[in-house]
Amino acid sequence: MGCKCSKLTKCCWSSGYNGSVPEDSNEVNEEKSELDDLPAFREYNIETLRMATSGFSVENIVSEHGEKAPNVVYKGKLENQRRVAVKRFNRSAWPDARQFLEEARAVGQLRNHRLANLLGCCGEGDERLLVAEFMPNDTLAKHLFHWETQPMKWAMRLRVALHLAQALEYCTSKGRALYHDLNAYRIVFDDEGNPRLSCFGLMKNRRDGKSYSTNLAFTPPEYLRTGRVTPESVIYSFGTLLLDLLSGKHIPPSHALDLIRDRNIQMLTDSCLEGQFTNDDGTELVQLASHCLQYEPRERPNSKSLVAALIPLQKDTEVPSHELMGIQDGAAALPLSPLGEACLRIDLTAIYEILEKLGYEDDKGTATEMRTNQKQETLNTKKGDVAFQHKDFIAATEFYSQFIDVGNMVSPTVHARRSLSYLMTNLPQEALNDALQAQAISPIWHIASYLQAVALFVLGRENEAQAALKEGSTLENKRSTNA
Repeated sequence: MGCKCSKLTKCCWSSGYNGSVPEDSNEVNEEKSELDDLPAFREYNIETLRMATSGFSVENIVSEHGEKAPNVVYKGKLENQRRVAVKRFNRSAWPDARQFLEEARAVGQLRNHRLANLLGCCGEGDERLLVAEFMPNDTLAKHLFHWETQPMKWAMRLRVALHLAQALEYCTSKGRALYHDLNAYRIVFDDEGNPRLSCFGLMKNRRDGKSYSTNLAFTPPEYLRTGRVTPESVIYSFGTLLLDLLSGKHIPPSHALDLIRDRNIQMLTDSCLEGQFTNDDGTELVQLASHCLQYEPRERPNSKSLVAALIPLQKDTEVPSHELMGIQDGAAALPLSPLGEACLRIDLTAIYEILEKLGYEDDKGTATEMRTNQKQETLNTKKGDVAFQHKDFIAATEFYSQFIDVGNMVSPTVHARRSLSYLMTNLPQEALNDALQAQAISPIWHIASYLQAVALFVLGRENEAQAALKEGSTLENKRSTNA
């Protein structure tokens, strides 16, 4: 299908295009500041990542197919409160630790605001893990194929396409033009609802394994012939993503191209988008997808051409992404609950009253087991509870420690109570350790995050404390919404 639109002139498709992408200077400064805040790539030990993910808890799995996937992605939180995504490879995926570390280090040098950047890795023993920035607002697949409250708006779909093209252009400029298995699950949304390309696809899922896990109907034709990924293969996959954005469905490219050849564009576009764009707008994106899906790799545009073609198509550029997405702005502070307010002002008495009133309600059955299965542990806990009730925090700490040290049973509430007891007796580091342990036991418990915030405030770690406070508020808000 030939390109007939004046905006998509021949120079846009030429691989020699040298145009630049205009960006607002304020936006550039903000993005530079954000990247400056990212730590340098580093190697982590397995215990740090085990603690960060609450022992690789099932509750923390965020990847498609959950535990059944060969390589599982977990959300986690480092001790400095930085939220991370941790990809744990199958043990046989990268047998040579040196090769894995070299590849990870190379990807870890990339830093761009269009990427969910790689922060580190772990190659300890048989473990192979990658650590990246955590993006809290799900994947493109979720928002496009499995939306719950509203379908993705046309302006946002165009923004996704542009941001993805810019991410690919950046990677290409840094010598990392290959991206493995580019699909809607590889695009994630940050705190502010902006789309980013996951850095995980810049590494293969295994040293000598396949680069595509998706249905063969979506695989570049040359990959089927040679088994090799090329920069042009990535552009083909970009074309399949444009089809996803147009249709709101995962349509096989061959079927889509048949519709395009028959000029049956209406059958290709998502009915949810009715009235949001003109025929010319839709035609331009269809033509761009068609160029990306050319059978011959050399006939496809490069990433710089994609950026140049997509910039003029953008709509509602002044509207923040979170508004277009209909989601909460993660950069904005949620209104604090009474517990959150108490933590912010380090009001230990108010926190104590809330914890005392809560009792063991959030232990999900653990408290019952404590009182029926282990006599000595029951005795220690009861003594600790009596001391806690009478505000004898030194004694409470001693009895709770005896319960914890036995180690037969776990209770996030006991750790939370001992954490507050430590705070009451001016031992903030010990309080922080207990709050972290409470979260390891119960990853989505807001009390654990709030107590971490208080301990960090007392320790003078203001930025980390604010991050923990925000996390506690978010978890509490989600809990209230679900209830």
